[in-house]
Amino acid sequence: MAMLTKIKVAAGVYWVEAPEADLRVLCACPADSVKHLMKRGLILTREELGVAFETGPNAILLSDVLVQKGGLANLAEFPVLQMLYRQGMLLPDHPRNTGERPLLMGAEEQVKAQMEYIYRGNYGLISEAELVAAGVPSDAAREMMRIKLRFAFGQIRPTEELLDSVIVGGEPAEIRNGVSIRRLRLNVFEFRYRKEAVVVDLNLDPHERYEVPFPLGYHQIDREYFAVIHSGDGDGWDVNRPAMASILMFQGRLYLIDAGANILHSLRALGIGVSEIEGIFHTHAHDDHFCGLTTLMRSDHRIKYYATPMVRTSVMKKLSALVSMDEAEFSNFFEMHDLKQEEWNYIDGLDVRPAFSPHPVETTIFTFRARCAEGYRSYAHWADTVGLETLKGMVNGGAGGTGILARLYERIRADYLAEVDVKKIDIGGGLIHGRAEDFRYDPSRKIILSHTALELTDEQKEIGSGAPFGAVDVLIPAHQDYVRAAAFRYLASYFPAVPAHELELLLNSPVVTFNPETILLKAGDRNSSLYLILTGSVERIQSELKLNTVLSAGAFVGESPGLTGAASERTYRAASFVQALEIPRSLYWDFVKANGLDADIGNLREKREFLQRTWLFGDDIAYPVHNSLAKAVVSRDLAAGEAGCPGEARAELWLVRKGRLLMRWDRETVEELLPGDFCGECGVFPTARKGCQVQAAEATQMYCIPADVVLDIPVVRWKLFEVHERRMRTVLSATVK
Repeated sequence: MAMLTKIKVAAGVYWVEAPEADLRVLCACPADSVKHLMKRGLILTREELGVAFETGPNAILLSDVLVQKGGLANLAEFPVLQMLYRQGMLLPDHPRNTGERPLLMGAEEQVKAQMEYIYRGNYGLISEAELVAAGVPSDAAREMMRIKLRFAFGQIRPTEELLDSVIVGGEPAEIRNGVSIRRLRLNVFEFRYRKEAVVVDLNLDPHERYEVPFPLGYHQIDREYFAVIHSGDGDGWDVNRPAMASILMFQGRLYLIDAGANILHSLRALGIGVSEIEGIFHTHAHDDHFCGLTTLMRSDHRIKYYATPMVRTSVMKKLSALVSMDEAEFSNFFEMHDLKQEEWNYIDGLDVRPAFSPHPVETTIFTFRARCAEGYRSYAHWADTVGLETLKGMVNGGAGGTGILARLYERIRADYLAEVDVKKIDIGGGLIHGRAEDFRYDPSRKIILSHTALELTDEQKEIGSGAPFGAVDVLIPAHQDYVRAAAFRYLASYFPAVPAHELELLLNSPVVTFNPETILLKAGDRNSSLYLILTGSVERIQSELKLNTVLSAGAFVGESPGLTGAASERTYRAASFVQALEIPRSLYWDFVKANGLDADIGNLREKREFLQRTWLFGDDIAYPVHNSLAKAVVSRDLAAGEAGCPGEARAELWLVRKGRLLMRWDRETVEELLPGDFCGECGVFPTARKGCQVQAAEATQMYCIPADVVLDIPVVRWKLFEVHERRMRTVLSATVK
């Protein structure tokens, strides 16, 4: 039998096992990695001494690079929970509780970041002082801490008391029982046991992205006045469905309720582009409701973030720990709007009421309501709740100790059972989740059972309905065309100086629907129409550059070849159901000439097209934003052998337009930059390590863009963070050697 075995679980994720040493390592843990292990049969249910439990890993190797292709490589919260509770490594008197603790391995900074992120994921805010600082009145903060301590079995413990760690460097380090590990180069590791060795490369190949464990199909969703799209009814362990989440439609605008793993996959399946998201209402910071936030940070505008101050603070602390960013950075990616707890908050015609729900971390449940001719229609989203029997058992009526006071129990019970039109409830059970039986006599018109990986029992089916992915509950139907209204908003923002009656000329074009995987425009073809994307996502494929970027609502397809009559240089392919305004090329050209736009468009076209061909500026950036970038671009030339330092005179990015640059750190060449590549991100982030210099390997032309222009675009800011983080890991790895 082999001493060491290696299995590729999914793109960028591996399993390494040394059976004789009782070591099972999950190598990299992106979103839903536990579900991938279940699907591959590497987590199974067993029974010993009459106790059922799961098998699985007992160690995690963290990626050196936190972010790859926009996705987070290290999300250890759920793999650790699986080890502690579902395997039983933390449970008293459990056959798998042998005293051995789960093990985190990796670079020191990644291990420290994961320890703090797991700590915040376990407890959220950790003291009355932190709760008060987050705006909670002192009496309420005291009650919340009593509840928090009850969930934590009376003690908030540092992560280091629950997990062991091994720091991995260039020299072999023993893991356990004679198995060792060392780093060969960035993100490439060697495991050795006795005379055998296996090498694991955690770098994603150019064509790879982190995978989703389940297919969702494609759905076409009509835009309604007030409706709920059900985008998840499972939990963090459900291998077939996304975790509990919903998308709220109000007056044609789209709002997420929570953002769990692989949220981009869910949005594309529903025909929704990231740029269509107006905002997110956030219940709490557990990963199955939280880890999709970084996807929302990849938009061309700051998405509105709605939560109570205590939830927002808890989320910021966890996100800050996870990505090693200052908490203040949160506001650079989201437009924050604090909500008042236990009160109705008025948001552009929509009423929203967050209410406290007992949970290990700060949590609120949401009720939404909107007016119609018959009065109010309402939707309640109860994630996460706790069973009323469990909650009542926590009542002790005293001022000290742990638990919940009787009056607070009665208030929470009344909130849970309030009458609404549609109520989606958590029935996950156990100590920290809800029970369907509590809602058997709930007066609400419709109850939807959610937040479980289990099949519903007959008793549960008598209480509530299910909601398959993509199902819609329409509370107030629309009697207007919100898709055409969006087209007008996009055109008005593109051409602000053009009168409305001229825009109507373009708006009178037909709205067409493309099925998923349909080619809108093929490279080499001359287009007779331009397409303004109104819903969904479109891939822009440039195979010769090995570049595949995504366009969302508000982007133009085929504008440049449409104006010039030239053949398209790129292929555009629907990534979901797509609705687009089909504008005849001749009509658009007449519109441009009649309104004197041809000179401005012509002057910016070359720069704008170059930016669109780059990885940094190619994804989900609307036409007006590209125009602003193009206006800010300044050309600069470097002669062969000439050196420079981005950000020396002012904070700016340098993009290679023609030629070749050598990037150097402390006089060592660490990267070659070709057309479309960039440098200077170290000068963009105030806290970044400085020392980057470049030298032209040949005569090179660059485009220079001021930092204050790019930092206002969240998707660009996130990509800069991803590249800076990778480059710093490369530099530090070389320094260690």
